[in-house]
Amino acid sequence: MGVLMFAVGTRGSDLRELQKISHDSRSAITVPDFTDLAGVQEQLQSSVEAVVVDVTPETPTDTVDTGKKDVVFLLDGSDGTRNGFPAMRDFVERVVEKLNVGPNNDRVSVVQYSRDPEVNFYLNTYTTKEDVVDSVRGLNHRGGSPLNTGAALRYVRDNVFTNSSGSRRLQGVPQMLILLNGGKSFDNVDTPASALKQQGIFVIGIGSRNSDRSELQKISHEPSYALSVPEFTDLPGVQEQLSTVLSTVRVRGTPMTPTVTAERKPPGKDVVFLLDGSDGTRRGFPAMRDFVQKAVEKLSVDDNKDRMGVLMFAVGTRGSDLRELQKISHDSRSAITVPDFTDLAGVQEQLQSSVEAVVVDVTPETPTDTVDTGKKDVVFLLDGSDGTRNGFPAMRDFVERVVEKLNVGPNNDRVSVVQYSRDPEVNFYLNTYTTKEDVVDSVRGLNHRGGSPLNTGAALRYVRDNVFTNSSGSRRLQGVPQMLILLNGGKSFDNVDTPASALKQQGIFVIGIGSRNSDRSELQKISHEPSYALSVPEFTDLPGVQEQLSTVLSTVRVRGTPMTPTVTAERKPPGKDVVFLLDGSDGTRRGFPAMRDFVQKAVEKLSVDDNKDRMGVLMFAVGTRGSDLRELQKISHDSRSAITVPDFTDLAGVQEQLQSSVEAVVVDVTPETPTETVDTGKKDVVFLLDGSDGTRNGFPAMRDFVERVVEKLNVGPNNDRVSVVQYSRDPEVNFYLNTYTTKEDVVDLVRGLNHRGGSPLNTGSALRYVRDNVFTNSSGSRRLQGVPQMLILLNGGKSFDNVDTPASALKQQGIFVIGIGTRNSDRSELQKISHEPSYALSVPEFTDLPGVQEQLSTVLSTVRVRGTPMTPKVTGKKVTDFYTPMSLQHAH
Repeated sequence: MGVLMFAVGTRGSDLRELQKISHDSRSAITVPDFTDLAGVQEQLQSSVEAVVVDVTPETPTDTVDTGKKDVVFLLDGSDGTRNGFPAMRDFVERVVEKLNVGPNNDRVSVVQYSRDPEVNFYLNTYTTKEDVVDSVRGLNHRGGSPLNTGAALRYVRDNVFTNSSGSRRLQGVPQMLILLNGGKSFDNVDTPASALKQQGIFVIGIGSRNSDRSELQKISHEPSYALSVPEFTDLPGVQEQLSTVLSTVRVRGTPMTPTVTAERKPPGKDVVFLLDGSDGTRRGFPAMRDFVQKAVEKLSVDDNKDRMGVLMFAVGTRGSDLRELQKISHDSRSAITVPDFTDLAGVQEQLQSSVEAVVVDVTPETPTDTVDTGKKDVVFLLDGSDGTRNGFPAMRDFVERVVEKLNVGPNNDRVSVVQYSRDPEVNFYLNTYTTKEDVVDSVRGLNHRGGSPLNTGAALRYVRDNVFTNSSGSRRLQGVPQMLILLNGGKSFDNVDTPASALKQQGIFVIGIGSRNSDRSELQKISHEPSYALSVPEFTDLPGVQEQLSTVLSTVRVRGTPMTPTVTAERKPPGKDVVFLLDGSDGTRRGFPAMRDFVQKAVEKLSVDDNKDRMGVLMFAVGTRGSDLRELQKISHDSRSAITVPDFTDLAGVQEQLQSSVEAVVVDVTPETPTETVDTGKKDVVFLLDGSDGTRNGFPAMRDFVERVVEKLNVGPNNDRVSVVQYSRDPEVNFYLNTYTTKEDVVDLVRGLNHRGGSPLNTGSALRYVRDNVFTNSSGSRRLQGVPQMLILLNGGKSFDNVDTPASALKQQGIFVIGIGTRNSDRSELQKISHEPSYALSVPEFTDLPGVQEQLSTVLSTVRVRGTPMTPKVTGKKVTDFYTPMSLQHAH
């Protein structure tokens, strides 16, 4: 496209000279002084953006029904809309109900804003209407001021209408933004509104009597698309009007010659800043530098592969032949023996670090050496609780300085930042940014979260399970060193022992940096070794440990002799090998994205890496109306495993059916002998407590009830495990199944439970949460080892969201649910949730809970499990039948 020049000068510049330099005279801009550059930032930005974005079609706009669209709702969540927010939420729900939601149909995102914007969910977060509606129903008003509509419009353009967030703009799918606004913006909306239009995003602005009409008209696609209602409760009056617009989207016709010869496709633009660095600009140079930084923040930039061999280790017991083990191992030092396999835990750490070293350090034969590996994955975990508010700017500067010394790049160092207080929140993942500039920009923009209590244990568990993972950009499995830098300002409210140990076992190298308010012994437990727990009086003193940290980061100590286990008697083979065979012929071109989504969802439900029985090959076949059913039945391992759908886009409808069949392969090993009553001697028990506003008076009785139930359990790491979760609008874990290992600790914690409060009551979302976050291996569940899983729900009201799908999912996973409600509960809802209707127990008030204590204890003490497993036979039977309590036997 040639070079387009913009010139910016001060009062000392020659305007004519600037105009000659610029690509046209209007691109010459002057400011009184360089400190006034911020005033022209927006003007320059929109000019630069226009180069790429404005493709000026010559043909008139046409009406086209595209059949799919990306719809983003931008909701004013400021203090001024508190009363109207429920009506806004209902409006969004009704609009969504009329959409055809699906990964290949309509996609939906919701963003709420006041001073800052916050994404509730992205365009690619949910793929079904049910999930979107559930999430919308659970939206809570954020509050805050002032109302920065301009910043929110800019944010959705740069962060939501993007490929990575699920936008299909580049594939030509219409992009729609529906703004619900209740007041005049504190900041300017002109440039961001114009930028959205230039990008082809179709905006509809809906305001109330407090909105600024002319502002809404500027923001909307055209003035007639700025709709208005007296109050948000009157939104149903514009529903029909909006639906008409949504069903047929006005998109531009055939683009012809672009005004500025750059079309949207190729990489945007090359921008060169030529700065006057002469003596005369010495005073103004910092302002010039800030100006360039801000301009660069608005530009976008873009983005690697590996290898390995086989190294053998052998682990034997006193009965093994050591010479044979040494022959098997890739070198004699990789043969390890233990007195008995029950002592394997003692060599776990040794073996783990050796395994990690294999990939990190490709074959040093010499003993442990200092090796510069050339790349690493570095995660910063920042204490963002109320106690670090004053010190947070210093923490942010420290992170920036550390990053400045790294060699950031997709094939070099990768960086992630996570902030935590009560809960952790990822600011960006290891694969979010690929340049140092982007990382530094994001770090500079970090805001302190606030919150309490400080749950360092939960945060450590979270980064292990959600950040040091392949999908989040970690290269641990390729052998790249993994480093966690914790900046902490207080003692943890929860226990850190197990999560800290789990990080070490996974080979993650942890450095803990604390202030005078931190617990030194806690930091030492968390750190790689005690000497890596660093301390400063205040966070403003962090530069004092900068050098020390840089040395550790630049050179990572790894073991000399790499090893990879052949541990014949240890790790059992994976439960099942699932192969998806997809028809990729011409005939499935249209349906292939739906097939891909189907596989993705199925894979998300599978678990890897646990001791399960091996089995032969069991075939399931899924076809469309164009398939030959008899052929599908022949292919399948039995005729009932042949499933058909009208079209591949309907695959979601059989997802659950197929999932339970696949799970049944592993879980339900169809014994030939009749079901027997067996006392398993151990179980995992999770209490899910309704902590909403409606249970405030009854909560002490709920707490006493839990305590009495726990008193009758045999609590211990190899016996019964207990977890407590409280919920109202959102769920919150009080402690996990592996947090406490003694009855005393559990009882102490239960006695200290505080009522959370909150509304509405989202029981569906709480059930989904415990399934995905508590009944999991990393949270201490032993479901995959066959230990019975029990959920005891104490509920005091009807759920605001839908419970059907989450309740069914728990049953399919073999989790035995007992629902206990009061007179305010919805009986039929409790019956749906419970293992079977007769397990939905009821008391008039929570103070009457002792009346069901005995009944519950009987169920808990003896769980029905199947007898001797024989040959597997997938009957499609639900895993729900896996556990049946003895106390209420039914003839099967």
